[in-house]
Amino acid sequence: MRKQFFLSVATLLSVASCVHAQSDKFSVQLINPPEVVQPNGYSQAAVIDLGVSKMVILSGQVPLNVKGELIGKDNFEQQAEQVFVNIQKMITAAGGKMSDIVKLSYFILDTKHLKTLRAVRDKYIDVQHPPASTLVQVSGLFRDDVLLEIEATAVINLPKH
Repeated sequence: MRKQFFLSVATLLSVASCVHAQSDKFSVQLINPPEVVQPNGYSQAAVIDLGVSKMVILSGQVPLNVKGELIGKDNFEQQAEQVFVNIQKMITAAGGKMSDIVKLSYFILDTKHLKTLRAVRDKYIDVQHPPASTLVQVSGLFRDDVLLEIEATAVINLPKH
C-alpha cells in the first residue's frame, strides 16, 4: 500500500510539473514562419524549450506554397515534394536541419504511392538514420485536391555555452 502511495505522489508531481511547463510562456512558443502559407485558426509549429535542446512539432504540412496555391494538382510526386519543401522551411526557420527530424507521420489517400513517397522523402532525410514514422491511409483530407499530409517532429540541439 505504501509503495503505491509514493508512486501516486510521484505521478501527481510529474503531471503538475508538465502543467506548469505548458503554462510558462517562455517554454512553449507557437510560430507561423513567413516562409510557408499562413494558417487560419492554428499555428504551424510549437517550439518547446527543453533546456539543452528544443523540440519542434509541426502541424500537418500539405502541398500549398507560401501563397496558398496547390502545387501538383493530381500529381502525387509533385505534392510530396512541396510538402517536404514546406517541412524543410519550417525546420530551418526554427533553427534546425532536416537531420534533426525524429518522427514523421504520413496521411495519404492511397498507399499505391508509397514507393514515390519514399523516393521523395529520401532526398530530404538522412537515409542512414531515418526518423521514426507512421503511415496511415485515409479516406479524405481537408481538401479534395490534396493527396497527402505529413506531420513532423524535430529535436534541435542548442549550442553549448
